[in-house]
Amino acid sequence: MTTRANTTVPFDGYHQTMPGSHDELLVRVGPGTPAGEFLRRYWQPVQLSKDLGKRPKLIRVLGEDLVLFRDKSQRVGLVHKNCPHRRASMEFGVCEKGGIRCCYHGWLFDVDGTVVEAPGQPDGVEQRIRASTRLGAYPVKEYQGLIFAYLGPPDSVPKFPIYDTLEMPGHSMVPYKAPFGCNWIQVQDAILDPLHTAFLHSRMSREQFSEGFGEIGEMKFYERPSGFIGTATRRVDDNVWVRVNELVLPNYTQAGAAFAADGTQQRYFGRTSFARWVVPIDDHETMCFAWAVFGDRGDPEEYNTPEGPELIEQGEVFDRPYEQRQAFPADVEACEGMGTISEHGKENLVPSDKGIQMYRRRLRELIAALQDGTEPPHATSIWPNPIPTYGGDTVLRMPPNGDDRTLLQKAGMAVMEIQFDAEGKDENERTETVIAALKILEAEGLNA
Repeated sequence: MTTRANTTVPFDGYHQTMPGSHDELLVRVGPGTPAGEFLRRYWQPVQLSKDLGKRPKLIRVLGEDLVLFRDKSQRVGLVHKNCPHRRASMEFGVCEKGGIRCCYHGWLFDVDGTVVEAPGQPDGVEQRIRASTRLGAYPVKEYQGLIFAYLGPPDSVPKFPIYDTLEMPGHSMVPYKAPFGCNWIQVQDAILDPLHTAFLHSRMSREQFSEGFGEIGEMKFYERPSGFIGTATRRVDDNVWVRVNELVLPNYTQAGAAFAADGTQQRYFGRTSFARWVVPIDDHETMCFAWAVFGDRGDPEEYNTPEGPELIEQGEVFDRPYEQRQAFPADVEACEGMGTISEHGKENLVPSDKGIQMYRRRLRELIAALQDGTEPPHATSIWPNPIPTYGGDTVLRMPPNGDDRTLLQKAGMAVMEIQFDAEGKDENERTETVIAALKILEAEGLNA
């Protein structure tokens, strides 16, 4: 039997039944895999702070089973699951002031894996154990309700990145998590796929956000030193709406507001409504850890409800009956429907998938470079904290003037050039400069 991904023969299901290949370089994330080693070079969120109680918590991230705990000194530790003595699971350990104690023989470990106590040993043996034995451990940082860990080589710990939209005064940052029962790359791809919002979140379902999302508009993609940007510029009556999705390498994403912007009201340099990391649990499961952002430049405070982050994430709540999921599919249904690992060999990528192609190509290059000994780039090596970002919305009054498609293309590029030109300024000056330039652009207009 032969199989082919592309065919123009009617009723040709027979020749398309064999499984397609996976992009093996990108989808495998366990220890020692190329993508797994790459992702381990970056800080990754691993838990919501509120979900870590008095007892240790067994978690899985990048194919590793680990134990997260908060000792009685309020320090957070992340250690290997199994005690180095007799391999008992540390999930059953006891949190004490000086770390975590194994339930089996009472060995006490500090947050860095150091053996603090090994009771019941002859004179001198405990000292030798301390000098020769450690529990595997990783650096941890707690920030605004999320717990982050660095799982890479201890001599290559990067500076912890803080992005500008996470430090906006007067905004509420609500941590949340979104589970996906599939590989990380098919979840990640969506951020550089502006076209899907017009269909998945509007035309093919109910209006999950606003009527303006149903407009396809003009798309453009930018490769930046630390990541990628995808813009969708739409016409909404006499307004031009430039919506910006952003991906900072390797797996941090931002997008414009879900409910604060619909293209009907002017908006100058509105910022992201959610900031999230797409974190592989293993090859077949993914957890997005994120903040929903509420305030003048994020989404309205009225959506700061228990279900608000879920609606911002995908337009629908996560836990709902299958009949509703089928009638009103959202991102989870689209991504999980591809299978636990999408058959990339059967994809038929087209021009609207340019952003996805750019991102995957860059990932492959960086992963290959790491295999050859070149450490990957970090946003913190390009910009000081807070790092300038772009995800957000700008809505300008620009009535149609000639060829409207050309006008939309020019407007989208002009809005981004204004932001790029101001990226070296401090945050307050950058915001003032961008907003002033956008108002000038709106007043002067563009000729199609």
